[in-house]
Amino acid sequence: MRFLRSGFTRYTGTLNTGRLAGAFALGMLLGCGYANAAPASIAAPPSIADKTEQRKLYNQAQNAIRSGRYTEYRELLAELEHYPLKPYLEYNYISRRLSRLPAEDIAAFQRDYPGSYLADKLNRRWVEKLALQGKWADVVDQYQADNATTELTCYYLRGRITEGDKTAYSDVAEVWNVGHSQPKACDPLFANWMKQGGMTDAIAWQRFVKAMDSRHRSLARYVTKLMSPDTKALAELYDEVDRNPRALNDMARFGKQSADMQQIILHGLQRLSLRDAELANELWHRYDAQQLFADNARLETQRYIAVRLLRQGHTAETEALIKATPALNSEDLVEWLVRDALRNLDWHRVNKWIAMLPPKARASERWRYWQARALENTGGASEQITTLYQLVSQTRSFYGFLSADRLKVPYELVDKPATVDAVTRDQVATIGGVQRARELFILGKALDARREWYHTTRKLDEPQIIAAGKLAESWGWHRNGIQAMIQIRYWDDLELRFPLAYQEHVNTTAKDLSVAPHLLFAIARQESAFTADARSSAGALGLMQLLPSTAKQTAHRSGMSFSTYDLLEPATNIALGGRYLNQLLDQFDGNRILAAAAYNAGPNRVKQWLSKSKSASLPYDVWIETIPYRETRGYVQNVLSYSVIYGYRLGEAKPFITASEAGSSL
Repeated sequence: MRFLRSGFTRYTGTLNTGRLAGAFALGMLLGCGYANAAPASIAAPPSIADKTEQRKLYNQAQNAIRSGRYTEYRELLAELEHYPLKPYLEYNYISRRLSRLPAEDIAAFQRDYPGSYLADKLNRRWVEKLALQGKWADVVDQYQADNATTELTCYYLRGRITEGDKTAYSDVAEVWNVGHSQPKACDPLFANWMKQGGMTDAIAWQRFVKAMDSRHRSLARYVTKLMSPDTKALAELYDEVDRNPRALNDMARFGKQSADMQQIILHGLQRLSLRDAELANELWHRYDAQQLFADNARLETQRYIAVRLLRQGHTAETEALIKATPALNSEDLVEWLVRDALRNLDWHRVNKWIAMLPPKARASERWRYWQARALENTGGASEQITTLYQLVSQTRSFYGFLSADRLKVPYELVDKPATVDAVTRDQVATIGGVQRARELFILGKALDARREWYHTTRKLDEPQIIAAGKLAESWGWHRNGIQAMIQIRYWDDLELRFPLAYQEHVNTTAKDLSVAPHLLFAIARQESAFTADARSSAGALGLMQLLPSTAKQTAHRSGMSFSTYDLLEPATNIALGGRYLNQLLDQFDGNRILAAAAYNAGPNRVKQWLSKSKSASLPYDVWIETIPYRETRGYVQNVLSYSVIYGYRLGEAKPFITASEAGSSL
């Protein structure tokens, strides 16, 4: 196996927890050209023992604020001058007194911590409080457009109008004309704007359409009440077609030549194509002959119908549609047709549709690989096939590894760590937001830590982002190291992008189950990027993103005790995730392709895919490429690729696809 590796120096720098002074304060760092700033005098960081004591004092000060013991709070604050989270105490103290409008305290906080996460948060709360107390001149003065919510923007516009700036009325329509409901705080502004004649039928129609497209029907009904009778009649017709798109069969009702009527027809055709793409296609041709649709609207509607025809199994009709209108060609649509041809092992059609892809897409690793595979199966020139595989095999990717296997050559695993100079590294370590993020991370305040981190690092330049990523990795905050490389689009630092996180727990589970550790690493990297407290919208938790129900069943089968909270503990999560993965491997005869697909989409769904007539006899690479779910397709490709990379990181050369996986049909 061939590895390219150069310029590697492991970063072992430690974080200076002292607070910056003077010109090197956070405002200078983030708002006044940090890249060229030199640190002023930096207070010496406290010892470990001091840090433990400071955390104890910090908790006492927080309790004093909550209990209203402000004298005690101020005494404790004086002892925490160099503690990174001192601003959180000051913020909480001010927040308890906002109703008294402590303008001087707020101004001082903004001066001390300009541009910080807490300063921005305090500004938002301050503007809101001023508005609620009717201090409109102060609202206009304190409002910051780049730090505003919709609610604050409404207060700001209301303040301008109240203070006599009538030009603010011209900015209200943009806030009102959206496809979702706005905060109630905006209602007085909108009412005043409408009273002044700002509402028009055209604006009402635009918002009605946006609301319908966003499926906010109650908002759409409200907007119709603001329309003139003629426009309201059109909106009611739009609503009818949305509910029953087959109403378009009665073409006499939709004969009016107008832009609004065309919107109704096109919306109805798209809605109809979701249920009956064949009928939508038929009606499209009839309406296209009746109405003078704009060219872009015609193509958008035809593409929409074509994709639905494909999804409903009408491949021939889709191909006929594209043949009649070549301009319909788009990457997404043609990819559907290529995958349909692959699913049927129709290699001539694969060649045909790859040739129809846009040039940039056709030159991608994915489609170069499939062009080579198609040429292999249709008698293509061996030189062309080899050239295509060679081009792709030079990449560290799913298709690169597939191509290397076809050529029987080593994988290209470029490992070139991102470099950063010591001065930049040390400067980044002393940024207040970075220090606060680290301390919050240590204290287990994960959400606040992430907020501080992202608020700070979004303002850094590329060398500073690299330094921040290496700092985060050295603390064990692996996701932030990974994110840093994504942020600067640098892909060759494999230590940062593929950390050996929680290696002790991974090795213990791998040994207990005889599951390869590189596979466990690959799953955890794909699932959570090693975020121990990760929570998905579906309710999956922890490093290996287990649903509590799945974890409970797995624990029961394995004789392990279990509580949902335990899933946020790395050792428990990896142990249960490894056991669930092992169950899937057993269920699918050790096939990692199927086990990975089942880990993402569920074993029952994978069995359904396998049970389809032709799917059971497909080559493994075709089966992966034609997985119906885009997310699962990408998931399987990543897990297999990450397994190779983690084999390298562990010093063990691993095959991309095992002999048994390559030799079996799926």
